[in-house]
Amino acid sequence: MKRVCVLNVVGLTPALLPYAPRISELGQAVSWAPPVPAVTCTVQATLLTGLRPAEHGIVGNGWYERESAEVRFWQQSNRLIQGEKFYEGVETAKMFWWFNQHAPVRWSATPKPHYGCDGSKVFDIIDQTQCDLVRHLGPFPFFSFWGPNAGLPATQWIADATARVLREKQPELTLCYLPHLDYDFQRYEQPSMDRVREVDRCAGVVIEAAKEIGAIPIVVSEYGLVPVQRAVAINRVLRQAGLLSVRSGPFGEMMLPGDSQAFAVVDHQVAHVYLADRALRPEVQRLLEAESGVSAVVAPEELSLGHRRSGDLIALAESDAWFSYYYWLDDRAAPDFARTVDIHRKPGYDPCELFITSKARAMMRVAQKKLGFRMKMDVIPLDAGLVGGSHGLVNTPDHNPLVIGPDAPEDIYGFARYVRRLLGR
Repeated sequence: MKRVCVLNVVGLTPALLPYAPRISELGQAVSWAPPVPAVTCTVQATLLTGLRPAEHGIVGNGWYERESAEVRFWQQSNRLIQGEKFYEGVETAKMFWWFNQHAPVRWSATPKPHYGCDGSKVFDIIDQTQCDLVRHLGPFPFFSFWGPNAGLPATQWIADATARVLREKQPELTLCYLPHLDYDFQRYEQPSMDRVREVDRCAGVVIEAAKEIGAIPIVVSEYGLVPVQRAVAINRVLRQAGLLSVRSGPFGEMMLPGDSQAFAVVDHQVAHVYLADRALRPEVQRLLEAESGVSAVVAPEELSLGHRRSGDLIALAESDAWFSYYYWLDDRAAPDFARTVDIHRKPGYDPCELFITSKARAMMRVAQKKLGFRMKMDVIPLDAGLVGGSHGLVNTPDHNPLVIGPDAPEDIYGFARYVRRLLGR
């Protein structure tokens, strides 16, 4: 039996490889152009199927559900991906890759909190590896997976868990997700290369275990992060033009997508713009193209995004800009979730969740929680200018994602066939 282990080292580019010696030992890197948007869910679906977003339907990390008039981000059901995935029919361990729930794999682990009826949340993972990961490795460090404390512990835990599954179960195919570079490369315009060395050591743990069972280690990445200097609040532009509707209430202003003439679901450097009437396309296109920081506004078909989940228009940021989801015109009217880590309720991606207003405030909130008080962890700043890096567009070859493996394909759309070929399928 042939075995393959695919390591998804998020944010790794050819320009960073000199700081990743363990990964570099695997061979020559091939740089490839990602789909647009070059974001986690879209790229992973492309890798798994070999299809374009217009075909597999994962048009971003989130999108607008027209029937329910809801914006949904970070959904986990494997059934959302349209098209055959390369692991179907293969004895697979899927470790923290997205769309893990209900996936047709033998072993898997994915983050999934428990939600109480009183609004409480208990952090946990779904462990279907039969390796009792929490007992051996301790609880998954959820607060280092995302949020102000996001950092090395989560990636190290995933690497150690994957190595354990490799040795105990010896899967035919293993998929491992290592997100470490995603954090400081968004926080800072010039992040430390120590972060690359750290993720390289984590990758080394998985590579060593893969080689022990005779699996071919393959490294891929989803996108390259670039420095940014400005945020474009595209929904504020639409609101000031009288196109976006909100409802004021006790918890701040809430955006009303179903009542809006136009609004945007933003995702790093790309935004899906949804219209109540397609006759508005010329007006909205002119309005947004005139905004500083917007490089182009195009039809989704021009980017292979012509799917029912896509916006009616796609806005692309300038290379040094990104889109914030903010739609309120006064911070005093911001919704209460804006100052919290709330990846599911916000109608757009929010990298400000990687920052904190003050450690003292966070400690006070934690103390209140331990004492049993109802509280909200409102410690996230409303300052989009803090963000130092972003992604979503196609960059130069040195700053695009890559693949490292024997006779690796030069096109991301050939990766699914490539893995099947390595497996002898």
